[in-house]
Amino acid sequence: MDLNDARIREALLRRLDRQKVRPRAVLEELHVHNGSAIADVVTLHSEAHCYEIKGATDRVERIGVQGAYYNTAFRRITLVTTECKLRRALELAPLFWGILVAMEDGDNIRFRHRRAAQVNPHFQRHSAAMTLWKSEMLELVSEAGAERKPRRLLAQLIAETRRDLELSMSICDLLLSRRTRAQDFASRTMSVTM
Repeated sequence: MDLNDARIREALLRRLDRQKVRPRAVLEELHVHNGSAIADVVTLHSEAHCYEIKGATDRVERIGVQGAYYNTAFRRITLVTTECKLRRALELAPLFWGILVAMEDGDNIRFRHRRAAQVNPHFQRHSAAMTLWKSEMLELVSEAGAERKPRRLLAQLIAETRRDLELSMSICDLLLSRRTRAQDFASRTMSVTM
């Protein structure tokens, strides 16, 4: 059986959960850059770290388009792929992207670091802010009447008043709050329907 996206994702999520320094949360299918791309897995530490999965049946070439959005939205990015896609991944993935190789080991999947993720030099505060919902953006803007401004202008205001690291950490905290609110809502809904 091929190491497809779903099998790699399941194994990656288990691996992330067993790390010595576990993320505060893990998000799947996070829309970035106003929905232009969807990050497969995003870990929330002090900053968000994007993991893009390309299994044996996926086209690694797609990272050219997807990567343009990830490069503007995340300060750390890792491509997770298979041995059969590694050569192409090394050719196409920017040097600051980490590369994690998934390999079959009997019934299990294990991972080998080929390259560690470095700080992304193409991070753009405006694009990164577009990962947030408008209500989240408003938490980062103190300007009067901000609630009447469109998201694009709010993102610009945020970009003008925050440094890269500060904004990346704020986005991470807001995404964590979003996840917590969603979990609270789901648990309240479950208790009402039971």
